[in-house]
Amino acid sequence: MQISIRVLSSERQTIADLSDMMIAVVAHGGSIGFMHPLAQQVAEGFWQDSLLSAEKGERIVLGAFDNDILAGTVTLLLKGPQNQPHRGEIAKMMTRAEYRRRGIARALLLDAERLAAAHGRTLLTLDTATEDGAAGLYESLGYQLTGEIPDYALKPHGGLTGTLIYWKRL
Repeated sequence: MQISIRVLSSERQTIADLSDMMIAVVAHGGSIGFMHPLAQQVAEGFWQDSLLSAEKGERIVLGAFDNDILAGTVTLLLKGPQNQPHRGEIAKMMTRAEYRRRGIARALLLDAERLAAAHGRTLLTLDTATEDGAAGLYESLGYQLTGEIPDYALKPHGGLTGTLIYWKRL
């Protein structure tokens, strides 16, 4: 398996691939801000808006590809308050179930960190679900746990989960 990471743009096929992956991740319980069942048009609307924001320079959406298959994605949020031009945020980290535990999320996150630094960001923040989140990955890459907010969000299939807040200086 040879994975390549690319910056994504708002091509029709890219939006469809991102939407399909998001629907599958939510169906498998991924806590990424959506409830199951996630409608195709809702997922497509999210990615259209996200990639439009990327075209404005407000974020960068990365995709990890195994040949032509989109295996994972992460978003680096660059636009923030006027007093935080040094800070970025990691969001919407997803890997297709069949590609997990192969280093794809790690590669995506490292590339996002590189791009954050290239855009003058010296601090990154992120959050992940307390249950079934990616805390182990983030901690292995030097992210520092700030704390947990209990009952922060609904899980995709119902019930509450907390969130863990992390940060890292670049």
